[in-house]
Amino acid sequence: MKILISLPLNLKLMKLEMLNIIPVPLANESFSNESIWGNSICLDHSQKVLLNASSGKGKSTFSAIVYGLRNDYSGKLLYNEVEASTLTKEDWTNYRRTKLSVVFQDLQLFPTLTVKENLLIKNDLTNTYTENQIHSFVSMLDLESKWDVQMQYLSYGQQQRIAIIRSLLQPFEWLFLDEPFSHLDEGNTKKCLDLILDETEKREAGFILTSLGSKHGYNFDVELKL
Repeated sequence: MKILISLPLNLKLMKLEMLNIIPVPLANESFSNESIWGNSICLDHSQKVLLNASSGKGKSTFSAIVYGLRNDYSGKLLYNEVEASTLTKEDWTNYRRTKLSVVFQDLQLFPTLTVKENLLIKNDLTNTYTENQIHSFVSMLDLESKWDVQMQYLSYGQQQRIAIIRSLLQPFEWLFLDEPFSHLDEGNTKKCLDLILDETEKREAGFILTSLGSKHGYNFDVELKL
């Protein structure tokens, strides 16, 4: 089975193909014909995609594979018909700096640095926004009072909102979000999703959002399963 989706990776509309990929830790699992695992998938331009599955089916593994952090799988991952296994560290660094952005499920923020410092460290890599613009994002998500507070003193839901903002502080054409709203209420989820949608539309970018089942009140262009 072949699933065709549109998602951008560069100005040439770089294709991302997954050909019969099965992660090694999931090799003994059974997957349906609708699953991305063990099937051929072509991602091609700027769709908004929901990746839906229960726990333990490989949502975080998917993000790690396409982001180039894991290679423990059978099958092939290709970018514009070039196998990912042939990409150099420099290639991946360039993609992660200018083409791919991510919100990890474990967030990977610096706990002893302030909100401001966590965000400016990321932004300084590419000078994508001014400090005032970044501060406005923080205000949009009702975290203005936390600007100078160390990350370790924020709740997990507050940290999720900061991680989402951080992911937007670089050029990207493809945004991966691994259960980014798991600790947010409906109101804060909507504010975050509105910000993500606004930023991806401005850039003509796509995103893949993993979820345990909720559509978060949004009609995604494509829904994938694991």
